[in-house]
Amino acid sequence: MSKKRLIDLYAYRIVENRPEFLLFKRAKGKIYQGQWRMVGGKVEPDETSWQGALRELKEETGLVPVKFWAIPSVNTFYEHKSDTVHHIPAFAAEIEAGQKPILDDEHTEYEWLSLEEAVRRISWPEQQRLLKLTESIITENEILEDWIVSTS
Repeated sequence: MSKKRLIDLYAYRIVENRPEFLLFKRAKGKIYQGQWRMVGGKVEPDETSWQGALRELKEETGLVPVKFWAIPSVNTFYEHKSDTVHHIPAFAAEIEAGQKPILDDEHTEYEWLSLEEAVRRISWPEQQRLLKLTESIITENEILEDWIVSTS
């Protein structure tokens, strides 16, 4: 059995010099139904992790980032059903203010939220930590050139 490769992507926009994070409510019948989550998914066999993150962003939202970067940390958690420790690369995608996502069948609604509200809605501690880290990097203007992924 091949190990599935996963990604997390934290989409944000800048409003009044602060990031707002885009979260989605999972649809009934889907994994994590009823939970508020960021963009996430599986990496296809022919993709790098960053390519999978961009594809998932487009599939789940229809949005194209103005800046796309690798967060210098990973989401790590243990999945008891498969006895697997996952190390999930995390990415951030700045979305131009005014753009609206197009929902797919995986989600019933979306909201742009402050860091505090996004952290309250996300259930998973590692994702809460990554939201806080992402907000800190953005507000301190510390996105390093080495983290930015060229998508052209």
